[in-house]
Amino acid sequence: QVQLVESGGGLVQAGGSLRLSCALSGRTLRISTMGWFRQAPGKEREFVAHIFRQSGFTSYVDSVKGRFIISRENAKNMVYLQMNNLRPEDTAVYYCAASNRASWPKSTPLMSDYGYWGQGTQVTVSS
Repeated sequence: QVQLVESGGGLVQAGGSLRLSCALSGRTLRISTMGWFRQAPGKEREFVAHIFRQSGFTSYVDSVKGRFIISRENAKNMVYLQMNNLRPEDTAVYYCAASNRASWPKSTPLMSDYGYWGQGTQVTVSS
């Protein structure tokens, strides 16, 4: 089917930057959208950002706007999340996700909108 593998997590001080990568393999042609979610300890997994593979259109949760940038390299089947000005509240396991949805509502994307998930990568921001 579809496989996703994240990399790039780690420990960083507040104000620092990290770049997460996600490698997509398998039946990639059916994937329309790539996204990033995160889950902090004791909290539900939340949407962070997503990008349409064809148009490059992006969407972000308000808490990361202006600090995070999602991008893609379709030729390499890669998606990235550049995280700048990191805050302790950004600490979480970050998951890459893929969807074959043909259209998206204006509401915040849900986990159920994505059919494929990576194993997650830990991001820890110290104060």
